[in-house]
Amino acid sequence: MSKEENLECSFCGRKKAETDLLIAGMDAHICDKCIEQAHGIVQEEISDAKSSDLSKDLMLKKPKEIKEFLDQYIIGQLETKRAMSVAVYNHYKRLLQKKEDEDDVEIEKSNIVLVGETGTGKTLVAKTIARMLNIPFAIVDATVLTQAGYVGEDVESILSKLLQAADYDVEKAQRGIIFIDEIDKIARKGDNPSITRDVSGEGVQQALLKLLEGTVVNVAPKGGRKHPEQKFIEVDTKEILFIAGGAFAGIERFISKRLNMQAVGFGASLDEDKVDEENLLQYIIPSDLKAFGLIPEIIGRLPVLSYMNPLDAKTLRAILTEPKNAIIKQYSKLFTMDDVAFTIEEEALNYIVEKAVEYKLGARGLRSLCEAIFTDAMFDLPSSNEKEFNVTKEYAEAKLTNSALKKLKAAS
Repeated sequence: MSKEENLECSFCGRKKAETDLLIAGMDAHICDKCIEQAHGIVQEEISDAKSSDLSKDLMLKKPKEIKEFLDQYIIGQLETKRAMSVAVYNHYKRLLQKKEDEDDVEIEKSNIVLVGETGTGKTLVAKTIARMLNIPFAIVDATVLTQAGYVGEDVESILSKLLQAADYDVEKAQRGIIFIDEIDKIARKGDNPSITRDVSGEGVQQALLKLLEGTVVNVAPKGGRKHPEQKFIEVDTKEILFIAGGAFAGIERFISKRLNMQAVGFGASLDEDKVDEENLLQYIIPSDLKAFGLIPEIIGRLPVLSYMNPLDAKTLRAILTEPKNAIIKQYSKLFTMDDVAFTIEEEALNYIVEKAVEYKLGARGLRSLCEAIFTDAMFDLPSSNEKEFNVTKEYAEAKLTNSALKKLKAAS
């Protein structure tokens, strides 16, 4: 028997004749079957390590704890905070689910759609949750998206922003959150399915379908257009949580029409359920989104529907001073950094709120009004010897001239 035929695997003892491949090392040999087995063990160990890393990285809290955290930054919006807390908690329970048993129940994604007027805090809710969970978060604007091959950004560019937020760590990006803003701007232009190219409306909705549901997408690492010689990064979207937000301006007419239709007939009584005409969004259901112009397939992939209440004077007043990142607290910090003691009188705060309500500027408008009032002081005080700055109602009125208010109204 030749020396070569006498060789055997140092792990399992199989002779060379019994193996398909025997690889030689310095003082030992290993067969193909042992390599396959070792590879399986390594993959299992890596998978377990990634699972434990996920558990370690994710600062997952119970729904009540998520809501309590949101309460520190967001005033009101109880229904949305509860819905978001449950949806996010269930999504990350799904990620941490052990996939040992093939017969195990597979938990589906809980993508979310938020409907609310501008300045009610849709983006803030998503940002705050991402900060708490310590995960990659990207905000993308649906208005710039078009079908592939047209001027504008491809739908895949959404994922390149998430990759950037995750420092190009694909594993980390694949469990992040993407907030798609202005989802209402890609609504279908007509009531019937498009027979012509609706490249920035229905076409984008159709392109988003597989992305929302879960698919492996080739993403250009630095964004931009694809070309044949470019290297791609494969990203699996099945574990990415998508939150879509939009103002859906005018959707109230569809809600009102539906509610009025329900109240027609001999058995109907409007007294049983009084309709709050000031806040019709609270009655929103998926069929209203369909009437507005979202295709049924995309509504089905955004199963959690919530709404943002319009902001009244009481809520706006609380937003100014109460949250952890309240606007007045931010200005106070800015002045403190210049060793200026900043105070603002109650009447001045009420005046700012009054103007925000009058011009329907929302929470975003509060910031604009404060900027208009404090800009001169922020310009002058750092170079002066004054160490106190007290804002009265008269001071606020003087700074908010009619021309300044007109500019703010035009920008809203």
